[in-house]
Amino acid sequence: MQETASEWGVSTRLVQRLCAEGRVDGARKVGGSWVIPPNAQKPTNLRATKSSVNAVHLSEDALRDAPLGKAEDAFPVTPSAAASLPSQQDAGALASLMPLMNSAFVPGTCQETIERFEDPATREIARAEYCYFSGQAEEAAQVSSKLLSHPDLAIRLSAYLIYTYANLPLGNINGARFALTELRLSLHADASSSTQSRIAEAFVAYAASVLLHLPEPDDMPPAETFFALLPPGLRAFALYVHAHQLYLEGDYSRSLGLVEAALLMAPNAYPIPEIYLHLVAVMDYMSLRQTDAARTHLLAAWALARPDGLIEAFGEHHGLLGGMLESVIKKDWPEDFKHIIDITYRFSAGWRRIHNPVTEETVADNLTTTEFAVSMLAARDWTNQEIGAHLGVSANTVKSCLASSFRKLGISRRRDLQQYMLR
Repeated sequence: MQETASEWGVSTRLVQRLCAEGRVDGARKVGGSWVIPPNAQKPTNLRATKSSVNAVHLSEDALRDAPLGKAEDAFPVTPSAAASLPSQQDAGALASLMPLMNSAFVPGTCQETIERFEDPATREIARAEYCYFSGQAEEAAQVSSKLLSHPDLAIRLSAYLIYTYANLPLGNINGARFALTELRLSLHADASSSTQSRIAEAFVAYAASVLLHLPEPDDMPPAETFFALLPPGLRAFALYVHAHQLYLEGDYSRSLGLVEAALLMAPNAYPIPEIYLHLVAVMDYMSLRQTDAARTHLLAAWALARPDGLIEAFGEHHGLLGGMLESVIKKDWPEDFKHIIDITYRFSAGWRRIHNPVTEETVADNLTTTEFAVSMLAARDWTNQEIGAHLGVSANTVKSCLASSFRKLGISRRRDLQQYMLR
C-alpha cells in the first residue's frame, strides 16, 4: 500500500479506506493488509459515496463465496466474458506453462523457437520468458502484465511468475508482491481442479518460494508428489529448484548428485533449465572448494546462454557463485560481465526488499559486487591469499575490500560476515 499511496500522492490510510470501500479494482485483503494490482487506477473522486459503500458489500459477498486463487477474483470480468472462461478442468493445463523453459532447442535458435508456437497467447508468454531470461526486465513486465488475467490457467500462472521476477529489478515491489500473493493463493484453488492444474500451481508456487528464499506455503504439496508428472523441461527446472533448496540447507553433495543426474538423464537439450542446473552446481562446488569443477560448470552454462543472450540467471546467482564470474567471465567477456553486474545490482535490490522483511534476515545491501564476492569467500574461511589467487588480484586488494566491507557492515571480525551473507 505504501508504494500505491506514494504513486497516487495520498496517505496510506486513505488508500486503505478506498480499498475497504471497494473502490480500487482488484484490491484483495490478505491478513491485515491490502494487496493492490499493479497499475490500479486512482479513484477520480476520493470522497465516499453511497454506491461505493454498496459496492464493498457486493465485493465482500463475492470474495467470501468464490474460491481463492483465481485471476478472475483479482481482475473482475463481466458476466458475458466470464461465460467464455474455460474450466480449470482442462487436461492440457501444463501444455502452455512456461513454454520456452519447457522447449528443447539448439542454442542460438531461441527466437525461432518462440515463433513456432502457433497459439498467440503461448507465443506471447514465451516472448515474456525470453525478455526476462535475457535481462530485459521492463519488456518482460510489460508483456506478462497483459496476460495476468488470461483465461488459460497455465498462461496466467506463467505470467504471475514472470511478472513477480521482472518487477524486482524494476523496483516495483508492490507489483511483485501482488503477483507473488496470487501465486500463493492459487494453492487454495477448488479441490475439483484437474491433476494437471494442481501440478502447474504447485510447480510455480514452489519455484517462487525457494528461489526468493522465502518460507514455503503451509499447504505446499511435497515436491516428490508432482516432479515426476511434469514435462521434461519443467521437470529439469523443478530439479534445479530442489537442488537449490538442498544448497540452501547446506547439503551440497546431495544437491550436486541431483544436478548431475538431471543433466545426464535429459533426453534433449533444454537450455534454460540446464543453465540454472549448471549454476547451482557452481554454487555447490565452490562451497566444497572445488574450483576447477565449478569453472567447468560455469563455462557449460555460459556456452548455453551466450548465443541467445540468456544472461539473467548469471546476474541472479552472482552472490552465490563465489567470485566465479570475476574469475572466468570478466577477463574474456568484459562487456557481457558489465551487463551481468548491472542485472545483479538491480535484481538483488528488489530481491532483498522481498526477502529481508519476510525472513527477518539481513542480507547485506550496501556492498559492491566485488566486496560481496570477497566477503562470501572470507565467510567460508578462505584466506586472503586464496581469495586473491581465485579472483586474480593481490592479497592486499582483498584486504582492502574486506576492510571496506567491515566498515559498511559495522563489524570488525571475519566471523561476523556470515550473518550478512547469502546462505
